[in-house]
Amino acid sequence: MHKDSKRREALLYHAKPTPGKIQVVPTKKYATQRDLALAYSPGVAEPCLEIEKDVNNVYKYTAKGNLVAVISNGTAVLGLGDIGPEASKPVMEGKGLLFKIFADIDVFDIEVDTKDVDKFIETVKNIAPTFGGINLEDIKAPESFEIERRLVEELNIPVMHDDQHGTAIISSAALLNAVELAGKKMDEVKMVISGAGSAAIACANLYVAFGVKPENIVMFNSKGALRKDDPRVTDMQRPYATDKHYDDLAHAMKGADVFIGLSSGDIVTPEMLLSMADNPIVFAMANPTPEINYNLAIDTRKDIIMATGRSDHPNQVNNVLGFPFIFRGALDVRATKINEEMKKAAVVALAELAKESVPEQVNIAYGETKLTFGRDYIIPKPFDPRLIAAVPPAVAKAAMESGVATAPITDWEKYKDELLERMGSDNKMIRLLTNRARTNPKRIIFAEADQIDVLKAAQIVHEEGIGFPILLGNLEIIKELKEEIGFDTEVPIFDPKTKESEAKRLAYAKHFWETRKRKGITLLDAEKWMRERNYFGLMMVNTGEADAMVTGYSRSYPTTIKPVMQLIDKAPGVSKIATTNMMMTARGPIFLSDTAINPNPSADDLARIALMTAKTVRMFGMEPVIAMVSYSNFGSSHNEGPSKVSQAVAYLHENFPDLIVDGEIQTDFALNSDMLKSKFPFSKLVNKKVNTLIFPNLDAANITYKLLKELNKAESIGPIILGLDKPVHVFQLGASVEEMVNMAAVAVVDAQEKGRKQNKL
Repeated sequence: MHKDSKRREALLYHAKPTPGKIQVVPTKKYATQRDLALAYSPGVAEPCLEIEKDVNNVYKYTAKGNLVAVISNGTAVLGLGDIGPEASKPVMEGKGLLFKIFADIDVFDIEVDTKDVDKFIETVKNIAPTFGGINLEDIKAPESFEIERRLVEELNIPVMHDDQHGTAIISSAALLNAVELAGKKMDEVKMVISGAGSAAIACANLYVAFGVKPENIVMFNSKGALRKDDPRVTDMQRPYATDKHYDDLAHAMKGADVFIGLSSGDIVTPEMLLSMADNPIVFAMANPTPEINYNLAIDTRKDIIMATGRSDHPNQVNNVLGFPFIFRGALDVRATKINEEMKKAAVVALAELAKESVPEQVNIAYGETKLTFGRDYIIPKPFDPRLIAAVPPAVAKAAMESGVATAPITDWEKYKDELLERMGSDNKMIRLLTNRARTNPKRIIFAEADQIDVLKAAQIVHEEGIGFPILLGNLEIIKELKEEIGFDTEVPIFDPKTKESEAKRLAYAKHFWETRKRKGITLLDAEKWMRERNYFGLMMVNTGEADAMVTGYSRSYPTTIKPVMQLIDKAPGVSKIATTNMMMTARGPIFLSDTAINPNPSADDLARIALMTAKTVRMFGMEPVIAMVSYSNFGSSHNEGPSKVSQAVAYLHENFPDLIVDGEIQTDFALNSDMLKSKFPFSKLVNKKVNTLIFPNLDAANITYKLLKELNKAESIGPIILGLDKPVHVFQLGASVEEMVNMAAVAVVDAQEKGRKQNKL
């Protein structure tokens, strides 16, 4: 992306539609005067008095127990350095966003305008009663060590400086597994660490806690190896200072078992790598450029076990695997601190999770056939949904066993269920979708690329690595718009109406006519249609010159779907196409079908729509749990609508007994498991979380998805077309840029799936 364009996009993201990335949302009713009287005066006096009697009641009556402060003075912000407290605020808000989406923890970001250690500590201590935990962020060393040490000692709530401990915890988990795979022992490995700042010290300390001997560690800063006789070595660095002489990093790495990079890019050469011991472990964690290029490293040593800080290589050391879940566990037992036992418990939980069977959802997200514990998978992936149920319980148990928990957990199964429920409100599915698309991007046609929002979507798809755009539309307009938005990459552009496209247009027309000449289509008709971009684009897909197509931004759905149905065959065994919308709701993703095509499907149609939707749900890595909904429950009405739903369910039960589907059922019973179990304990949906609703007609499905979208602001992906032989998808009229990007990702994943099936044949 053009630098100015990227800068503009980043600024717009933070400025629009409202400045910033986080907000405060009420959790109680506030519609009536009675509600307000309870929320504030006079009702609020009662919890105040209860807290006065027992200060621990603050956790019962306020949000303190789920509230973390992300606090900085802006002295060491990312790679930007000392830029001041105000300039650090976007980063702190971003950290708050990660806390929320990964562990459902609320955050207030606090920017403190002082570099004085005592004043900073005093400020944090004075505001600490507000919070259940303190996350220190982007504070420069060595002050950060003193600030964290004193706050941990002087406060009775969890405090952690993630810059110090985050990388240490994640890399320790990776190191435990890497050492095991290398057939070595922690207390025997010889280690070189490039970097001597707060992160390097924290990493070394935790490695030592897991058995690495300090005398087996050589630590380098920009001046060379830390030496005991160097007066510049700080007290924190001194345990890793040596009295041995090393000419340089290359000298130290000879025979080393482990290299830990926390410094700068491209400082390790292939020769240095070759000088290391057998099965070398290399964690090149400088970002964005590792200490040695990943591909160069694995080409140099076939026996290497390699990790980086980058998401585009295996074994990413990513702090988001740690801090949200560590604080989650600490908050849930009201720990008075985050101690070494809790950090070590997080390390072990992460290391053990990497050895367990990986859910299909994660395999799909990363485009893997099967992720298994080994050299290319030594730590879990950030998108792994099991993290929330694995790490917090381990941290909570460690807090209890080490005596710092004030509200112990007794029912661990219930606690894990609560943790999993917390994660229903975020948009992980969209992140999984786009991540999967990136694993094998496809050529995707944007049929209305002379519309600026469509072109912006194509630009994002290209820059995010989701797909390779092919642009259709007025050539001159597209070029002007590309320049305007800074889309300066050369991508294919076709204008079906121009002289330059005539040969291709006529070839497509002849090809189409040959397949339809006995169905009332003339060659003249075909030549006329191929001047239209949708027909032209669809033929590009049919002939294999493109892998997928998205369209529909500027025309009504019926107008856009017509050429799709004319030119694209149905998939084998499909008699009627349909659509589904994936809605991102507070309870997680829910698929709704059929939302766009079939006005009044028959019982047979409904059964087939359910089966096609189930395939799509599995494409997203989920097991379908399908409710066939109506206004009645299990035969309570014998009218035509409920009866056809009941017939469809009967067919599915008889012919697809392994499919989890039931009905006819009212929507509230389908979505409320307690109600369902109480009234209809025989249902196949009992104790299952419904993620798919099949509606009896188009009215019901279309109205429902648009109500959810507008009233609940539920994000929608769709309508996703089901049953076509080629990956073609249609936007809703006037779709947003984000919606079009998501649909493009769906089209790419659809193309991946169809390509996989063809390869099997």
